[in-house]
Amino acid sequence: MNHTTFSTTPAVAAASRTETDFLGTRQVPDTAYWGIQTLRAKENFPITGVPISSYPVLIKALAQVKHAAVLANYDLGLISETKKNAIVQACKHIEDGQLLDQFVVDVIQGGAGTSTNMNANEVIANRALEYLGLDKGDYAAIHPNGDVNLGQSTNDVYPSALKIATINGAGQLLEAMAYLRASFARKAKEFEDVVKVGRTQLQDAVPMTLGQEFGTYAVMVGEDELRIKEAMVHLHEINLGATAIGTGINTHPNYAAASCAHLQRITGLPLATAANLVEATQDCGSFVLFSGTLKRVAVKLSKICNDLRLLSSGPRAGFAEINLPPRQAGSSIMPGKVNPVIPEVVNQVAFEVIGNDLTITIAAEAGQLQLNAFEPIIGRSMFASLAHLTAACTTLADHCIDGITANKAFLRAQVDASIGVVTILNPLIGYDASTSIARQALATGRSVTDLVLERGLLNAAELDAILRPEHLANPQAASAQIDVEQ
Repeated sequence: MNHTTFSTTPAVAAASRTETDFLGTRQVPDTAYWGIQTLRAKENFPITGVPISSYPVLIKALAQVKHAAVLANYDLGLISETKKNAIVQACKHIEDGQLLDQFVVDVIQGGAGTSTNMNANEVIANRALEYLGLDKGDYAAIHPNGDVNLGQSTNDVYPSALKIATINGAGQLLEAMAYLRASFARKAKEFEDVVKVGRTQLQDAVPMTLGQEFGTYAVMVGEDELRIKEAMVHLHEINLGATAIGTGINTHPNYAAASCAHLQRITGLPLATAANLVEATQDCGSFVLFSGTLKRVAVKLSKICNDLRLLSSGPRAGFAEINLPPRQAGSSIMPGKVNPVIPEVVNQVAFEVIGNDLTITIAAEAGQLQLNAFEPIIGRSMFASLAHLTAACTTLADHCIDGITANKAFLRAQVDASIGVVTILNPLIGYDASTSIARQALATGRSVTDLVLERGLLNAAELDAILRPEHLANPQAASAQIDVEQ
């Protein structure tokens, strides 16, 4: 017989401290740098299970805003040097990536971001208290609201931090896009002499080179890099100093300018205070514009991946023009099957980004009067889009584009068999002759070049000249060369 032994020693309760707000008193773990307001937010918003710490760019931006605010308040004689120094040290600690695990509120929350702002205020206050040799929760010395949040409101702190974080996240995306563009450009160079049949509406069109096809992808990515940079400009206008609704209540007249100047220096960004803070506090238009640009990136990346999946389809019963690097087994039942898993995952990121854009659009539209209460979902959607697009670009380059090979002989044979060749010959042999050749080629299955030679419309040297890869990529030059030779 089995016997279970139960301990009679009482469990040791985790050490805690007492904190109080206007709703009452609660026990907060002694080890926590966050406090009672963060505790309530943790309990109130068990939505996604994803804490704001999942977006380090946001946490760093929050610390930078608080850093700039305390320096401005000190300049204006509103806070002591002792408090200023301790708060600055705490902010720098967080800016350096420390205490990330203390930012625990859910990314989706009610209150227009108040829980996020209070989480930051409490963590900074308690870290600052440690610098002074005091206990966490000794808010008589440094208070989360009275000192860390001095001259601020969630309504100007949160959107300013969102913009700074978005700018920094966009910088990471731009690096990834440039990396992907370079990968496409290398393939364009590698495939510059590989001829193939171009297609419109999935039907045979005219010859081109595989290098042109991949070069186009490089151009598409490069264009979107420029569009992102253009959209980022509007994110540099902030409303710090607006406080509750944009009137600047409870701030020094010079606070907005002073805090923006410090924030410029701390972030290294050319930030500017909005001309009308009431407008800037309620308007989420810059987020809508930027998200729309991310959607554009997603749509074009997805189109490219559609092409890659189609061009590599087969290997026996599809296009089979290119080979994607095999990344993993493609089926649990079909031996030897390999799927285009990297383009597929990028497609799915694109679908998510497109959905995130709709979320941001609806959230921006739903704002009422002097504040938009839905900036947390705007931030969550924007950061997810930025992070996932960044990862998708580098994954596509490293695990797909760099390893693509071309089925050169097969592609050339398709060109030789295609009636699309007759289009490039049209200026040389005339429309009526081209139509007749195309009709006969379709009816008999013979190649256009054989029929042209048979009729004596061009000689072999002329055909060879115009069907060279460099001439297929620039048919005007080929026609001019043949005209000169004739």
